[in-house]
Amino acid sequence: MRHKKAGRQFGRDTSSRRAMLRNLTANLITHERIETTDAKAKELRRVAERLITKATRLGKVAYTAHAELSPGDRARRLHAERLVGSYIPRWGVATDGKKVDIIAKVMIDLSKRFEGRPGGYTRIIKLGPRRGDNAPMSLIEFIDAPAVADAPAQAAEPVAAAEPATPATTAG
Repeated sequence: MRHKKAGRQFGRDTSSRRAMLRNLTANLITHERIETTDAKAKELRRVAERLITKATRLGKVAYTAHAELSPGDRARRLHAERLVGSYIPRWGVATDGKKVDIIAKVMIDLSKRFEGRPGGYTRIIKLGPRRGDNAPMSLIEFIDAPAVADAPAQAAEPVAAAEPATPATTAG
């Protein structure tokens, strides 16, 4: 029986599994979308949403300037930052090479973005099997992730579809 054995093992020991989930969470927060296997994405969702919930429960205290907070609110915010920081690393590197303060991003950006939302901050999109080993792959991202570079390419497709109609009218 598997009572109180929640969570996937991934064929790893505890420290390796924890390190993998820490790194996946840090990358998800830094890049706001990552591609991974289905099982890892489902387990990552549990971890990432718990960290964001810690920040959103603070309300406006999470993203208010430090000088404007009362001593009690400063203590609450510091405690939440330490809880989040105990699981994920402080710094990450974005795709453009800039250093990102991951904990500040959770406390300021993500807590403000998901302020009124009771949960469900991430979405998992299934991509199909991976070419090498046929592992089921998926994309995990935040619900209201900013537009990506491929968004302009998608906007250009309807324009390309409208152009072939013009030569057909000139031929007749």
